[in-house]
Amino acid sequence: MLEKMGEFFDNRLDIYDEHQLNCIDSAREFYKYTAECLPLRPGCRIIDLGCGTGLELEWYFQINPSAKVTGIDLAPGMLNRLKEKFYDKELTLILGSYFDVPFGTCQFDGAVSVESLHHFTATEKMSLYEKLRKSLKTKGYFILTDYFSLSNEEEAFHRKELLRLKEEQGIEDNEFYHYDTPLSVDHEIECLLSAGFSSVEILNRWGATHTIKAVR
Repeated sequence: MLEKMGEFFDNRLDIYDEHQLNCIDSAREFYKYTAECLPLRPGCRIIDLGCGTGLELEWYFQINPSAKVTGIDLAPGMLNRLKEKFYDKELTLILGSYFDVPFGTCQFDGAVSVESLHHFTATEKMSLYEKLRKSLKTKGYFILTDYFSLSNEEEAFHRKELLRLKEEQGIEDNEFYHYDTPLSVDHEIECLLSAGFSSVEILNRWGATHTIKAVR
């Protein structure tokens, strides 16, 4: 049965970190790598989309302990766990959808999202990425680490399967339900460029998981 996004993650809060780090291929490597790609200037401001329990922040705060991080997530339990982990850091935690939360203009030196955005369509992401780009300072950039469909056919299959399950379960609302519908990496890059980012490049890859850098 499909579960609403925030409820899905809070229902798995006690096993989440262990699952992410130990059951996903190369996860420890790509969380650490993602952290190392973020701005290193002391006191810089970062926005984390779908921050969860802050797994990449465990590495990031080791190399930039004075960074100021704004984290957005739908799961209150996840945010509470993040706050407990980093009680001594400068955090602004927002319970809500990053599609709805205002980001402001020229607020952040960098943005990051890890294993969160593979649930949404290109159309849904377009307005989000436009908003995110505007929130970055000049020369600010977005580091996206996520997994992607390996073909257009795989991408289409996942989307059709989600729609089939929602119809089968009588779900008619517009809320987000947990089901993976990753874009192809080419479509993800097209989406970021269409949202106005000046350059987009793949920095690294672990199977279907890629780290992408999009510069304002």
